[in-house]
Amino acid sequence: MQLFPEKIDLGLPKSDIQYFPNFLEFEDANSYFQSLQESVPWQLDKIKVFGKVYDQPRLTALYGNNGKSYSYSGIAMHPHPFTPTLMELKQLVEEASEVEFSTCLLNYYRDGKDSNGWHADDEKELGTNPAIASLSLGAERFFHLRFKENKTHKHKLLLEHGSLLLMKGETQHHWQHQIAKTAKKIGPRINLTFRVIA
Repeated sequence: MQLFPEKIDLGLPKSDIQYFPNFLEFEDANSYFQSLQESVPWQLDKIKVFGKVYDQPRLTALYGNNGKSYSYSGIAMHPHPFTPTLMELKQLVEEASEVEFSTCLLNYYRDGKDSNGWHADDEKELGTNPAIASLSLGAERFFHLRFKENKTHKHKLLLEHGSLLLMKGETQHHWQHQIAKTAKKIGPRINLTFRVIA
């Protein structure tokens, strides 16, 4: 485990975004990835885009400690209770972020074809200035950011195995983010996004 991981401030305007590249030790990250890949009840949901229904391009699961559901893109998810593994990770993330989280949305990107389109985590359940802590396990993927007020202002960050990305303050008001598809042959990635459901 990393007690005092390196922290990088992205320094983007109207945001509070920090990146911890080596948040977990490599072997710990491997162990957590394998455990979650095998034990989480991954689900494939349908999403509606411009009136047409498609399979969501990734698998998901929701965990929480307050029984509150979470809705996005027309999908309503109901939480499973936190497992001991997720509680361990939750505690580590809370120590680094100084936020007490209630909920974790997990995304499983099976390969480079799986993705998450441009969006902001600004659903009303998350409150006014939500804190989102995103823990990455498995294959590295690029995290794209773009400024809402000038969409040509973009930033790209490679999310490494065992890394943590923390977004706080007014970030979701002014920035969108995505995990784009890639033609590269890459392995699976699990992303845990810790949040507070009000």
